[in-house]
Amino acid sequence: MSGKSQSVEHQFGGETLLSELVRATKPRATIILFPTVAGVSELELGFARTLAGNGFNAFVADLYGKEFRGSGREMGAQQMQRLRASRATLGNRLLAVVETVRGLPDTGAGIVAIGFCFGGLCALDLARTGIDIAGVASFHGLFDPTGLPPRPIKAKVIAFHGWDDPLVPPAKVVALGAELTSAGCDWQIHAFGNTVHAFTNPGADKFGNPATRFSPDANRRSWRALDGFLDDLFPANG
Repeated sequence: MSGKSQSVEHQFGGETLLSELVRATKPRATIILFPTVAGVSELELGFARTLAGNGFNAFVADLYGKEFRGSGREMGAQQMQRLRASRATLGNRLLAVVETVRGLPDTGAGIVAIGFCFGGLCALDLARTGIDIAGVASFHGLFDPTGLPPRPIKAKVIAFHGWDDPLVPPAKVVALGAELTSAGCDWQIHAFGNTVHAFTNPGADKFGNPATRFSPDANRRSWRALDGFLDDLFPANG
């Protein structure tokens, strides 16, 4: 039954992680969702249910640890900083998530990773490892490079970005394009005008931060573009 959810425990570095898998009836492929700074929440689970309804398994990846589920944005920010302190270890953590997903039954034709905010950085970092998956997508993600030796990027990359996002000014957008080109990547960057951070999150306006604001237009347009990206990767009649 499409939209049926199950919890999946997995391990990394002695930590127990608790992710959520939402299954499609006949999955075209499996999409890994890397959450915002707040960690696994109803926001990502809602995205996962929509993706399952569109024919994709959706694996909402816990990156922080089972004990931090539901702890809120402040704790999430602390955990994000912990993981960002070593981008090499973060990359290994992301690769371990992919191996967990690869071990699941009935994953369809391939794997895509998408992420939001910190999760967008994670999606890009996964591509930067050189892993052979179909694609990655970043929604209002952070673009900072890892500082590690570059590798060829095999995954196709699409990034959705608010042009006025103060966390990722235009110079960083240009730098990401140059980085992806140098890595031999098939890439796209979609920038939305008059749009800041967190534009896919209907609750963003409640954060009291002018840097985060929901944009119905950018939200709709980015998801529509993701649909096209997925159709290119996994044709419905393929």
